[in-house]
Amino acid sequence: MGTLPLKITDTRQFDHTPEVASRYTDAQKAKIADAAKQFESLLTSMMLKSMTKTTDGMFGDKSLGGDDFEMIFQNDIASFISQNRNLGIASMLYKKITGENLLPERQGMKIQSYLNGDSLPIKINLNNSNSVTPSRNSLQRLSKYDDIINEAANTFGVDKNLIKSVILTESAANDKAISKANAKGLMQLIDSTANSMGVQNVWDPKQNIYGGTKYLATLIRKYNGDLNLALASYNAGPENVDKYGGVPPFEETQNYISRVNGYLKHFNGVEDGNE
Repeated sequence: MGTLPLKITDTRQFDHTPEVASRYTDAQKAKIADAAKQFESLLTSMMLKSMTKTTDGMFGDKSLGGDDFEMIFQNDIASFISQNRNLGIASMLYKKITGENLLPERQGMKIQSYLNGDSLPIKINLNNSNSVTPSRNSLQRLSKYDDIINEAANTFGVDKNLIKSVILTESAANDKAISKANAKGLMQLIDSTANSMGVQNVWDPKQNIYGGTKYLATLIRKYNGDLNLALASYNAGPENVDKYGGVPPFEETQNYISRVNGYLKHFNGVEDGNE
C-alpha cells in the first residue's frame, strides 16, 4: 500500500503549541527560574528528610555529630539533584508560569551557588545607621561560635558579620533563648522554619546557625539582595513584607532592622580599624 500524501495549506490549524507571550523580561524570568530551582531543592530536601526519618537518620540516632552531618549532607544532595534536573520540577514550574522551557543557560544560574561558597550580592547603605556596640558579655558568648559562623558564612555565601549581627539582635548570643512566639536558639528559629531548613535539633548551636543562615540567604535572594527587606522578612515574615510592598509599618520590625544594621556597622568599623 502506497503512502497517502497530505496537503496542509495552513499549518497554523495543526500547531497546538501554545503561543508564548513575552510578558516577562529577562530579569523577571531569572527570578522565576531562581524561585523554581529553590523550590525544587527545598522539596528534595524535605523528601530526603522524610525518607531517612524512619531509619533514625542517615547516620543512626547514636552517631556523634550525626544530626549536623545529616543536615549538611541533605542540603548538598538536594542541591545536586536540583542542579542536575533529575526531578524536573523546576522546569515544569518555569514552563507553567512563563510558557517557555527552562533553557540550559538558566539551569546554570547562581540559584544554589551559595552552597558552593559564593558570596551573595547585598544592597545595603549603612550611612544612615548608628553603630551599636554589643555588650562585653554578649561578645564573649558570641566568640564561642566563631568557627561555626565562619563555616556557615562560607557555606551559604552570607557575610559573617551579618550573621553575627542577626544573632546578637535575635538572642544576644544566648543559645538557650526562647521568645513568646516560641522562636528558639541563637537565631530564634520557629519550628516551621527550622523544619523547612533541615534543622533537626534547634537547640544545637551549629544546626541553629546553619538553619538561620540558610534561611537568611534564601530571603536575601528572594528580595534581590535588599538587606532591609530580607531582615524585615526574617523578623515579620515574608507575607507581611509582600503585603505592604516593603518594610512593614511595625515598630518592632523597624527597630529590628535598625539594630542589625547598627551591629553590622560596628563590626565593619572594627574590621576596618575605624573604631
